[in-house]
Amino acid sequence: MALNAPVLVLKDSMKRESGTKVHQANIQAAMAVADIIRTTLGPRSMLKMLLDASGGIVVTNDGNAILREIDIAHPAAKSMIELSRTQDEEVGDGTTSVIVLAGEMLHVAQAFIDKNYHPTVICRAYTKALDDALAVLDKIAMPVDVNDHGAMLGLVKSSIGTKFTGQFGDLIADLAIDATTTAGVDLGQGMREVDIKKYIKVEKVPGGQLEDSRVLKGVMFNKDVVAPGKMKRKIVNPRIILLDCPVEYKKGENQTNAELMKEEDWQVLLEMEEEYIKNLCAQILKFKPDLVITEKGLSDLAIHYLSKAGVSAIRRLRKTDNNRIAKACGAVIVNRPEELQESDVGTGAGLFEVKKIGDEFFAFIVDCKDPKACTVLLRGASKDVLNEVERNLQDAMCVARNILKNPKLLPGGGATELTVSATLKQNSSSVEGVEKWPYEAAALAFEAIPRTLAQNCGLNVIRTMTQLQGKHANGENAWVGIDGRSGDFVDMKERKIWDSYSVKAQTFKTAIEAACMLLRIDDIVSGIKKKQAPGASAPKQPQIETEGDADNEQMIPE
Repeated sequence: MALNAPVLVLKDSMKRESGTKVHQANIQAAMAVADIIRTTLGPRSMLKMLLDASGGIVVTNDGNAILREIDIAHPAAKSMIELSRTQDEEVGDGTTSVIVLAGEMLHVAQAFIDKNYHPTVICRAYTKALDDALAVLDKIAMPVDVNDHGAMLGLVKSSIGTKFTGQFGDLIADLAIDATTTAGVDLGQGMREVDIKKYIKVEKVPGGQLEDSRVLKGVMFNKDVVAPGKMKRKIVNPRIILLDCPVEYKKGENQTNAELMKEEDWQVLLEMEEEYIKNLCAQILKFKPDLVITEKGLSDLAIHYLSKAGVSAIRRLRKTDNNRIAKACGAVIVNRPEELQESDVGTGAGLFEVKKIGDEFFAFIVDCKDPKACTVLLRGASKDVLNEVERNLQDAMCVARNILKNPKLLPGGGATELTVSATLKQNSSSVEGVEKWPYEAAALAFEAIPRTLAQNCGLNVIRTMTQLQGKHANGENAWVGIDGRSGDFVDMKERKIWDSYSVKAQTFKTAIEAACMLLRIDDIVSGIKKKQAPGASAPKQPQIETEGDADNEQMIPE
């Protein structure tokens, strides 16, 4: 470098925190998120009252619903909240457990970070602990017969026993099992796939009692026939045609100008429109339908021709509802009336009926022969109650879907975590090198779930945990855990307190992998510009100085 060449000096250089400080900040942020929802774990848990963005009130103990409404700036805390959302999307349950477990995994890692253990060593030990934990789950898992309604009911009931609707007994569990069994599709080898979002619709209607809720063997939607005075509102064994096109005169794609030379031409134009609609209706009526449903518009003239032929019609239905009707009654959605075939007509429905519930009309297509879609009709005192029941029902349906997909059970009440913890403690003696201590710490972290359960039951935590550890110490009594209602130590098989294998395995994987990811972060660099206060001077630009002027400045090394 030439002597007189300028050297770039950055006066306001970016502030960087050391790796250890960043780890500590991340761990504290993750633990803060875990502490928010720790009290919502278990059947005797607390509820949280939330004010949402629109000013409404949400009362719930669902981990995902609570964290979804929280606005947190720290990036590590944000990634923890994402865990809950991921868990909810994947398996639909265990949203609180995954946050509590991930927070505890990071908490026990803090001691090793303080002792200058490298995060990679801790992550390696955690990954080994995860593999061993999943092996323990496979060992203690119990197969379940998905056709045994009693066993299914017990599992779903124990999974939602911690929720608000646990007080209503078998009601929500029955609804969830009926809905998922109806909408399930056989994949072979005893496996079934259930698409809850597409083919199970939850319709909330305020009024009545929660006990009036039921699963319809078909679908319902918030629509009335287009001409109530002229069209029938009740049809037994209807022939249903579903359309995805407008039954009205076709409009031009672009702006169209028509020049009429004679007065009679206007009449010809109108007659052409009428003829077009008449042909459309003739093509539909050729198949003798009782009900025509379209996602698009239906002109007045088409309504006239259809009602004259004694056909009921519904227009502007949502595409998702139309798909559900097709699955329920065996119809095929047709894009053009001229392409209609006899096989496209749905004949599987037993009854079409329009009923008035409250102030609104609802159309029911029910008593279907072999429906592959259904609607769950929820009744309740208020919208707040219905919203919470819907959240609980979604969890229950996800649990039922998980069992149908992977029919294996594990003990609930913290018994699984205690068994995993005891096994990992025994295995830790065979782990060599510095990974032994983080591996042992991971074993202790699994005890966070039963400890939190005991805490939320109002038990003496130290005495309870000591007794439970004693029962699980030798790897036996794998089914002994805490009954969250009474606080007793009981055999989970006898009390029928179960957990789904899919939920538990997903909880362990998500929590440990997320903890490893956060431990690997050694720096947080912000790319957000701070807003300048009004009246403040503009930030200084980096200055170019010569070497002679830069003796006392910190120079960037070559």
